[in-house]
Parts: sequence; structure tokens; C-alpha cells
Amino acid sequence: MDESKLVGSDRVLAVLTELAGHPDGIGLEEMARAVASPKPTVHRALAALRRAGFAARNGHGRYLLGDEFLRMAFAHHQARPDHIRVTPILEALCERFDETVHYAVLDGRSVVYRSKLDPPTGAVRLTSIVGGRNPAHCTGVGKVLLAYALPDLDAVRAWAGDQPLERPTEHSVGAVEDLHAALVRVREQGYATDDQENEPGVNCVAVPVYLTSPTVPSGAISVSGLTYRTPLDKLVSELPAIRAIVAGEEPA
Repeated sequence: MDESKLVGSDRVLAVLTELAGHPDGIGLEEMARAVASPKPTVHRALAALRRAGFAARNGHGRYLLGDEFLRMAFAHHQARPDHIRVTPILEALCERFDETVHYAVLDGRSVVYRSKLDPPTGAVRLTSIVGGRNPAHCTGVGKVLLAYALPDLDAVRAWAGDQPLERPTEHSVGAVEDLHAALVRVREQGYATDDQENEPGVNCVAVPVYLTSPTVPSGAISVSGLTYRTPLDKLVSELPAIRAIVAGEEPA
């Protein structure tokens, strides 16, 4: 791009690009020199970026990338096809347990299924679909992720807000206090279960997955089974093998 001919949106984009190269901030005069534009026009470009949350001004009068831009960038990065990275894990789990497996992420009050594998034969297809949503508090994957996102009762209450918790089945959690207690157990155990809370006759066990951070899960993986064929206690007993496969290790 020829910076001597920057106009309108091109100038705004040039300013945004320049900001990315100055994590400690950049002054107005320095920015004007960098993009070869008059200070008043650069100031207007910075003002537009600040209104959008893409730029911010620190206490020293220097400009830097805004939190909204960083949020969008990180959200986009995390939303890229991570199913490519989890597919071998899901395939190994599906082959070992001959049951449906999911990879899901948290989005507000819902989980979004990014990947799903059904065994080739013998399993009843579940209603979940890739790209589909379910209430987070009613699913194993959702409770795993909420346990990390909502560390105390106040956080659970703020997350629930004024809206009642959905109850897809009679086993679903309906009270904020009960959900908080469930999330405490998840943190203590390191896994979550769904005992017919989202779909009658279906249970699952879920564990966190760390694709982008060693401490914050990028999503969760679950192994689901029909209650008459794969009881919940059987799934829980298989947790050592599930955790080993998710960690890329050879299960015992």
C-alpha cells in the first residue's frame, strides 16, 4: 500500500496495522510520521478506532491496540478448525468405547458442538449435530467448561441472570445453587457427568481439553452412551483410559 496516497478507510487500516507493531504504545506524532499522513487526519483515524474499541490511549498519551480488537483476534484464533486437532482423539475414543463422542466449546449459556463422531455400527444416533447447541448446565461438556468460567456462587448467579435455567428433562438442574454445587464437584473431580439431564436415556462423562493453553480449557470432550447399554458408572470407571487418550497417551 502506497502510504503517500492513503485516504479514508485505507488510512484507518494503516493506523491499525501500525498500532500492532507497538505493544508499548505510540504517540500521535510518531504515528503520523509512520503512516506519512497529517496529524489531524491520523487523529481522526485513531478516534474512529477508539470508538470501536480497536484502539486505546494509555495514561502517557500513547496509543495501543484496544481490548475489543484483541478479544476478536483471540476469539477468531480459538474458533479456527480445532476439530482437526481433536479428530484423532475422538477417533481413538470412538474406537475404544464404540460410543458417540463430542468436542464442544462454551458460548454464553450454551455449548456449541465443534466435532462429533458416531461409531460405524451398533449405536443409536444422538440428536446432537456439529454446529448445534445445548444448554451448558445440562451437558457434561458444558459443566466442565462452566466450572472453569464460574468460580463461585456470585459468578453463577451473574451468568444465570434473570432467566430461569432450562430443564430439558426431569433430571436437569433448575436452581442456581444446585448448579454451583455441581460445578464445585466438577472442579474437585476434574470431570463432569450428564445423567439424562439433556436427553432422556442418554448419559455421558466429559473432561477438559487444552489446545491453546495449559491452564484454561479450549473445550471439552465427552463420551456418551445409552443408559441401558452403557450405564454412567461404567463410563466413570473408564475415566483413566479417557484421560490418557485425550492427553495423547496409550491407555492401560
